Amino acid sequence: MTETLDTVVIGGGVVGLACARTLALSGREVVVVEREPAIGTITSSRNSEVIHAGIYYPQGSLKGRLCVEGKWMLYDYLDAHGVDYNRCGKLVVATTDDEVAVLEDVVRKAAANGCTELDWLEGAEAQALEPELKCLKALSSPTTGIIDTHGFMLSLQGELEAHGGAVALNSPVESARITANGILLQVGGEQPMEVLAKTVINSAGLDAQSMAGHIDDFPTEHIPPAHLCKGNYFSLLGKAPFKQLIYPVPGAASLGCHYTRDLGGQGRFGPDAEWVDHIDYQVNPERGDSFYAQIRCYWPGLEDGALSPAYSGMRPKIQAPGEPAHDFIIQGADTHGVPGLINLFGIESPGLTSSLAIARYVKELLD
Repeated sequence: MTETLDTVVIGGGVVGLACARTLALSGREVVVVEREPAIGTITSSRNSEVIHAGIYYPQGSLKGRLCVEGKWMLYDYLDAHGVDYNRCGKLVVATTDDEVAVLEDVVRKAAANGCTELDWLEGAEAQALEPELKCLKALSSPTTGIIDTHGFMLSLQGELEAHGGAVALNSPVESARITANGILLQVGGEQPMEVLAKTVINSAGLDAQSMAGHIDDFPTEHIPPAHLCKGNYFSLLGKAPFKQLIYPVPGAASLGCHYTRDLGGQGRFGPDAEWVDHIDYQVNPERGDSFYAQIRCYWPGLEDGALSPAYSGMRPKIQAPGEPAHDFIIQGADTHGVPGLINLFGIESPGLTSSLAIARYVKELLD
């Protein structure tokens, strides 16, 4: 027997849940199918939990636009729904003259994207705020914060369900076929089913390209390459040195070995950028050796042995190693020709910050 649904969202991470909640609020019948036994167990639970300001991304990019829009949407949502967060602020620091020039470029990018809440600080001014810090100059980003990501996802799920939607766990999509009446999905798990959906949102994260490839007759030229870039984190043993988040100038593959903390006050450093060919979340303790030199550029007081392996995550990159960063790809029928299908590719950072804005963008594409 074939179940007929209006909308199926593939992937129960933060972006999939945000899309499902937004579409349910608009009156659609929505079911999220998630292969794992719980929501948000992969990319959404393996990141820095930072609410980004929107200062790094090229003018006109989806990352730049949706991060700035999403940041304000997210803060409003967290306030309205009582989800825990801390708008702690961030300093992006330059420790050499060359890095000062990079910061100047960051300011230009930020302004072009509508993020103007930045302040220049001389080294002494930054050190007055953070006595343990060493830098020549810094950018203060007061709209940066940290968030209880799991609490946010539970809130999204609750709203989805309150508006008639559902989340089906342990439900991997094994194949799909384009038909005249919608997209026919074969869903596995303990209770396999066949679902005919008018609308399908492919928000499968690390598996988004693979999922698109499992749709019979989908034009493969519209599936971008997938690359795995592992980010390793190390916990700080002992007292947290900074009140704000501390970031070095951004690199090509990541935002550098930055200092963040969780809402409980536990400090951590990372992520680094380790290009890999398979998913393995084990953190090699030896990678911490390189962290010390990077961190001491802006925190010379870091003691030997103060870092402990914590966790890792995988960035769903579209670009290969050595290539410049690519934008989000949010792909509808006007691109690939399949009515009712939205593919989300390369939704790495700032995907969490942008999640509600991504959801609104998806709804607008469908409308």
